[in-house]
Amino acid sequence: MRFTSSPRGARLARRFVSHRLDCWGHPYTSTANETMTLIAAELTGNAVRHGHVPGRDFHLRLTDSAATLRIEVTDTRTERVPLLSSHEPPGDAESGRGLLVVARLASRWAVAPRVGAPGKTVWAELHLSRQ
Repeated sequence: MRFTSSPRGARLARRFVSHRLDCWGHPYTSTANETMTLIAAELTGNAVRHGHVPGRDFHLRLTDSAATLRIEVTDTRTERVPLLSSHEPPGDAESGRGLLVVARLASRWAVAPRVGAPGKTVWAELHLSRQ
């Protein structure tokens, strides 16, 4: 889905993720839903804050396989690529910890160039343990 690159768009994307996961059998209060919703909040917030290009939306893709939930957030800003390091900002910094949260919650995550257009895709996966 496509969302406006605004705080409202990020909020709607986060709500979409939580609702879709509930529809797919991952209830709102489940660990999988809460974790993916938090990851979605960080990735969509970053797309709005760091990946915003005036007049361009960001895209969100959510998939569910038997063992993995995957979220992809694509923006149109090519020159601002997040680092995959675990470098923490200074203790008094007011921001800069979002991707550390993603790295600790996700089973794996990465950044890839956007295919066929300028920009990048930041994706994260959560491996599920089904009983």
